[in-house]
Amino acid sequence: MQTLDTPDLDSIRKAADRIRGHAHLTPILTSSAIDELLGCSLFFKCENLQKIGAFKFRGALNAVMSLDDDTAKGGIVTHSSGNHGGAIALAARIRGIDAHVVMPASANVAKKRAVAAYGATIVECGPTLADRDQRLTQLVEQLGAHVIHPFNDSRVIAGQGTAALELLDQVPDLDVVVTPIGGGGLIGGTALTVAGLTPEARVIGCEPAAADDAYRSFRAGRIVPIDTPQTIADGLKATLGPLTFAIIREHVNDVALTSEPGIVEAMRLIWERMKIIVEPSSAVALAGLRENELGLTGKRIGLIISGGNVDLDALPW
Repeated sequence: MQTLDTPDLDSIRKAADRIRGHAHLTPILTSSAIDELLGCSLFFKCENLQKIGAFKFRGALNAVMSLDDDTAKGGIVTHSSGNHGGAIALAARIRGIDAHVVMPASANVAKKRAVAAYGATIVECGPTLADRDQRLTQLVEQLGAHVIHPFNDSRVIAGQGTAALELLDQVPDLDVVVTPIGGGGLIGGTALTVAGLTPEARVIGCEPAAADDAYRSFRAGRIVPIDTPQTIADGLKATLGPLTFAIIREHVNDVALTSEPGIVEAMRLIWERMKIIVEPSSAVALAGLRENELGLTGKRIGLIISGGNVDLDALPW
């Protein structure tokens, strides 16, 4: 079962203790060229340099290491478009337990290779969230394994919040923290951390216009799902869960949309100016700052680079 109690700063700090020694303390990078272009000071928290190449390792490891021994023995199951699957696979290997990951047949090839390389069993499904849920339910009935949801789980959210915990320690006095939004685990954990440590700072989420369920939900005051979003940002196709949406409503200040060309331009800008590999989902945060008037001129902005797992045979340029 997923756990749906809202995490708090204390649970995020406990998650940091739990994953210490396994997860990397990722660096902060800056770019004077990008700062000049945007008219603000950006501090990039490089979770593309995290184990499995994404922030997802934090939440997956916290969830797996939180399991009691009897539950862990039965193994774990999850569904994922890629990064969470790789994170669960590695976390399960560290814990010494079995993992099954339901993935769309059309998922990013590089991410599927990573899941398999870390030792998890991939179970393919159709492209929709309903397809994932149906196959996951079948697996649970077949295996009796424990489900760890990719984002709508307090243990996962607490783990993701550790990236912001590090960021605020590494770079004091931030005015704004910006993250991409998919299912809401990263921005949820980030918003809870910021609210607990620097409540005067703003939290802004960025999302592809082609997968704008968080944008619509934020403004409607209820979850507005999208069945099969089509965006280059494959890691941001998930719809918000009840827990992540509740956190976003309470602690996030705004959600901004990005165009598909804007995502590609931001991705290329980071590659060219910062010399680091980021995936399209990561570039959405910078694209949101470039494409929207958010009143951030002159501000100190922390931006979480969520991942760097790219299919190098399918680059968008």
